[in-house]
Order: sequence, then C-alpha cells, then structure tokens
Amino acid sequence: MATIIQVAEQAGVSTATVSRVLSQPDRVALRTRERVLEVVQALGYQPNVAARTLRTHRAAKILLTVPDISNPFFASVIRGAEEAARDAGYAVMLGDTRHDPEVEDQYADMLSRREVDGLIFLGHRLPASLAPLLAREGGFAPVVNGCEYSPNIGVPSVHIDNAAAGSDAIDHLVGLGHRAIGLITGPEISPISRDRLAGAMRAADRHGLGGALQVQVGDYSAESAFAHMRALIERRVTAVFCFSDEMAIGAMRAIREAGLSCPAQVSVIGFDDLPLASFFQPALTTIAQPKGRIGRCAVELLVALLGGSEPPARQVTLQHQLVVRNSTAPTPRAP
Repeated sequence: MATIIQVAEQAGVSTATVSRVLSQPDRVALRTRERVLEVVQALGYQPNVAARTLRTHRAAKILLTVPDISNPFFASVIRGAEEAARDAGYAVMLGDTRHDPEVEDQYADMLSRREVDGLIFLGHRLPASLAPLLAREGGFAPVVNGCEYSPNIGVPSVHIDNAAAGSDAIDHLVGLGHRAIGLITGPEISPISRDRLAGAMRAADRHGLGGALQVQVGDYSAESAFAHMRALIERRVTAVFCFSDEMAIGAMRAIREAGLSCPAQVSVIGFDDLPLASFFQPALTTIAQPKGRIGRCAVELLVALLGGSEPPARQVTLQHQLVVRNSTAPTPRAP
C-alpha cells in the first residue's frame, strides 16, 4: 500500500503539501494540486482517516437523526443528504430517535464529544443537551434542522411552506365541489402539522367554510388514519385531506371496508408523494415535497457552518407541488 511519503517523493512536494491537498485543497496552487492528485490516483494512496482525525479534531462524519426510520418519507431525505455529504468529504451516521427526547439527547452528545463534526436533526425538537453549544457558538454552531420548522429553534432550517401546502389541498377539494371535508392531521405537538392545519383552515375561511372542516388528530400512521376515517365516514364527509401518504393508505382502506368507493364517493388527498403513491389504487393525489433536495440542502448549510462561513440562508423554504392523480374527483351528486 502506498504511503504519503511515496506520494510526496513522486510528486516532488513535501508530505505537508500532500496533506493540505487532501484536507484543504483551496490552500494549494492549482498546478501543484493537480500534480499531487494525479500521483495519489496512480499509486492508489488512501489517507489514514483515523490519524487525520486525531491531528485535526475533525471526524469527517455528520450525524443525521430521524424521528422514525420506518417512515418511508425519510428514506429519500437521507439519500439526498448522504449524496451531498459524500461529495463534501463526509460520511453520514444515522440515528433513529423514535420521538424520544432522551434518545435525541444521547445522539446529540456525540457532537459534544466530537465523535461527529455536525448534526442534522429531522424532528421538531432541538435536543436539550445542545443548549450549552448554541449559547457558546451562537449562529455558527454546527447544527441544522430539516423538514420540521419552528422559528424558535434558533438554527438553520430547510423545509417547505406547510401552511401554503395545506391551503393548496383544500383549494383543490373545494374546486371539485366538496364542502363536507375531513382532515386527519399529525400530532398536535408537531409544528408542520400545526402549519398544515392553519393553512387548511385559512383556505376554508376564504371559501366560506369556516368551522366546517371535520378534524381528527392522527400520528402520521396508516393505523391511526384507518380509525379516524371510520369516524369521518359516519359524519358523511365527501373528501378527506390526510397529512401524510401513509395516513391516506389507512383512510382508503377504511373507505373500502365501509363499502364506499374512492374517489366516486369519497375523495382522498395525501401529503409527501412517497415513491409508491402513483401505484396506489387509485393513484394518490398528494402534496409533493422535494425530499432529496431537503437532505442535500441541509448538508450544504451544515458544511458551510463547518467551514466557518455564514450559510447562504438561515431558513431555506423549498417549493412543494400539488400532484393531482385519480384519488380525487368532483363531489358526488345527491340522489
């Protein structure tokens, strides 16, 4: 196996220059950098990451925590983050917090111990153990939030405008003639659920339906939506807006088991646009989030902080899209 000394000798530079080319390439002249990299490739040199970490106190690792790793929504976010991290020279460590504040703190402690260089958390809570770090480093603490958004968190964030997305869903259903509309939300503690609900309520007010929406509080799971949809069917809703595609699946099953047809008798709209949404029966109308882009952008913000730079934006709002498929249709005519 080639050594850094062999690379330096063949490239005609010092070992320090080789090290700078591999760790801080912007500090090396372009021609020298290209010559060193050619030799590195020719010899198949692999730097000793462990030794470099001890010298620089850089772990070359990013910790990404998710509240529920079984939720397929997060898979695309994780993939986007991993691709961006790899391009920037970082590996990604993944932590499943299961909505448990104690587990969130345990993972966050890895940052305090310098086992990772930065943290991206996809939940709605800032781990309490990070408070001393944020107090010490302020806006340059290597912590970024993705997906969820609360202005009180105090760290850079990547998200969509969930209130606008909730409004778009109701506008779509009302445009099809629906007036008896049900909502199955996420947990009340979730900022994105509250924002989607607020946007839906504002849209209902615009259409003269203030107070008419039938609201059920779910937990983003198909199981919770199945139970809540049965209650909404009893209230004779003609459409339901579910705050996740998983809940839309549960709602569709409840509609079928009640002997009703989607969308002929009850329209369903979801949220997230999971990869399988277009393969549902019927294909699901939903709000699409740029899942991979959320992950990539979160890493880009974090890498800027790790480089000592102010991120290009503290709060990044990405575009969502209403994707209309076959699960929504005009309201059924009264017999």
